[in-house]
Amino acid sequence: MLLIPCPWCGARAQIEFTYGGDATLQRPAVDATETDWVQYVFLRDNPAGAHQELWQHSAGCRQWLRVSRDTRTHEILESAPAVEASPGDAR
Repeated sequence: MLLIPCPWCGARAQIEFTYGGDATLQRPAVDATETDWVQYVFLRDNPAGAHQELWQHSAGCRQWLRVSRDTRTHEILESAPAVEASPGDAR
């Protein structure tokens, strides 16, 4: 079972969380080219190793957190409050 350390609630099972996406993506400007938007929406890297992700503690405190997870082993390396409120915000 994957345990995610919530900065507010402590370590909790993954089933209490909702994956919010890649925390490293930067949303293009509103007037960005179509190519920039296609790359943002459809083209993703598949990193091996440490990767920053957004997760919401949806069955707990409902806070958003930034989790560093090793994609090869699923080991959680660290977690902290997310800077942005949600993945729908400009990031």
